[in-house]
Amino acid sequence: MATLATASEFVPNLLWVWPFVVLLLALAVLPQLAATAHWWEKNRHKLLVALVLSGVTLLYYAGRQTGFPRRELHPAGSQPATRQHTAPGLPTVGAVLQRAVLEEYVPFIVLLFSLYVIAGGIVVRGDLRATPAVNTCILTVGGLLASLIGTTGATMVLIRLLLRTNSERQRTTHTVVFFIFIVANIGGSLLPIGDPPLFIGYLAGVDFFWPLRLWRMWALTLAILLCVYYLWDRWVYRHEKPEAIRLDQTRRQPLRVAGLINLGWLLGVIAAVATLDPAKVFPGTDWHAPPHLREAAQLGFAGLSLLTTRKSLRLENYFNYAAIAEVAFVFLGIFITMQVPIEILEIKGPRLGLLHPWQFFWATGGLSSFLDNAPTYAVFFATAGTLKPAGVELLHSVATATGTIPVPLLEAISCGAVFMGANTYIGNGPNFMVRAIAEQSGVKMPSFFGFLGYSCLILLPVFALLTLLFFRG
Repeated sequence: MATLATASEFVPNLLWVWPFVVLLLALAVLPQLAATAHWWEKNRHKLLVALVLSGVTLLYYAGRQTGFPRRELHPAGSQPATRQHTAPGLPTVGAVLQRAVLEEYVPFIVLLFSLYVIAGGIVVRGDLRATPAVNTCILTVGGLLASLIGTTGATMVLIRLLLRTNSERQRTTHTVVFFIFIVANIGGSLLPIGDPPLFIGYLAGVDFFWPLRLWRMWALTLAILLCVYYLWDRWVYRHEKPEAIRLDQTRRQPLRVAGLINLGWLLGVIAAVATLDPAKVFPGTDWHAPPHLREAAQLGFAGLSLLTTRKSLRLENYFNYAAIAEVAFVFLGIFITMQVPIEILEIKGPRLGLLHPWQFFWATGGLSSFLDNAPTYAVFFATAGTLKPAGVELLHSVATATGTIPVPLLEAISCGAVFMGANTYIGNGPNFMVRAIAEQSGVKMPSFFGFLGYSCLILLPVFALLTLLFFRG
């Protein structure tokens, strides 16, 4: 029987990754099978599958003969992160739930939910001409907004406008796919509010404005994707049915925005994220916010949005909770079942031989495509924090084993997690929301593997170019 003294050396059997793998396969396969497609459409069935597989993972931890290496992060600048180990049995299950649900899932889903609700009260009216130039402009605006109001906020503000604008066209799947690439992922690279991985880094001591240094990677990637999209959509537009083009030209409405009070509530969420971190002092004071006050504040602003926004605006926006419920149910299962693969990575990570930025970029990005990009970022953040290569700039006062992290590695990890979260539907929470909203509007979205085919064709060559330009060292 393993003791707590040796718990840090215990590596879970790789076979116990199977609940996580089965959940991924369920997401990929069940919607495509005639026998299960209708059954899988109901969110309660997604929740049932997620809970069953989560229960299997928790039973594994309950019967394990060694404890769970729970992280303990200290306020940035005070001391490096340490790890605590629990006793086997129920204490281990409790530690798993504390980490997976309270520390990771709750902040993740509360931020997504708050942005979803608030941005859902902003109605962008209009039915523009669905030309390649107009669609490219919408994607560009989304790529700029995503860092300021989050990928979830930008998604909720613009996806309905994009779908309405293209409702007369017959071929719109590629447009929604590029929307996921640009607005739901890569656009949110410049601030912690933009994408969950950067939010995790902020919680671990990275300065709020540090991600702005990623602007070169962000700008180049967006420029390439927007150009590729424009050329692609021009070709598709030429092959649209003439009656669809004529209908699009006659059904036009000017662009107007309603529900602008919600911009104030969005700013409130951003302020809560930036200032109410319990691991940091409130700006200008020596006061630490109590645990979960940040999440309570975000929910409070979401409640204010519901109270101050006319119900007619949400009705006009076709707002409902189905899409965020799907994300919440699926990712509850993902966050619990992925604890085994994440634990394996945390233990094996320092022994993986990762030393160079390009290795961290692809390792973080590859796993972020399937493990969700926020916890994967946390794993490689901790791994890079064990390294102090000579002659490399270090970022100090962060919650790692050394209290530092090499800046080139942090840049690679940040870009890998945020950019490659676009590779699959489960790489980032907003991806699922866009898919759900698009399908509710009648757009036939690609399957799990179909979407992966889009990302391999379009994104992987761009990421290879980024590697050559920025992460070769």
